[in-house]
Amino acid sequence: MTNLKSKLLDMDACPDAVKWVGRRGPKTAWRDCKRGDWMLWAAARLGVDRKLLVLTACDCAEIALKYVPEGEDRPAKAIATARAWCEGDATIEDCQKAAYAADAAAYAANAAADAVSAVSAAYAAYAAAYAADAAADSAAYAANAHLVRARIPYEVIAKALEAKP
Repeated sequence: MTNLKSKLLDMDACPDAVKWVGRRGPKTAWRDCKRGDWMLWAAARLGVDRKLLVLTACDCAEIALKYVPEGEDRPAKAIATARAWCEGDATIEDCQKAAYAADAAAYAANAAADAVSAVSAAYAAYAAAYAADAAADSAAYAANAHLVRARIPYEVIAKALEAKP
């Protein structure tokens, strides 16, 4: 069995994640973790396929879209563009442009009463566009662990753990 705590320390995981893992094994930790942001971060650091990470971040971002003000479509467009990139139907430049627009939407929404949720949705779209490098960004805090597990089952993590020295 992989010593998950040691692996997390080697990957420079946050102290809270290392403490939470404690003596849990990888399978138990993946099953029980309630922090989608930690899960996405770990999956990215373990080298899980970038497109799988992007799709997972998109799944997580979409649940926050309900907090985006009516008529504001930039976060949804950023998510759709990131999904299109995964299918080969958009370029990384398209994703960057959409992510910048979503970021602008988040900035504009900052003055609104429900700005925190709108900002989370926009940043989630931004994370989707930048995938592995941004998976642990503030966007991932909007992630639901069950969505991460649905898209990235433990078997994917186990394979990544075996491949990562």
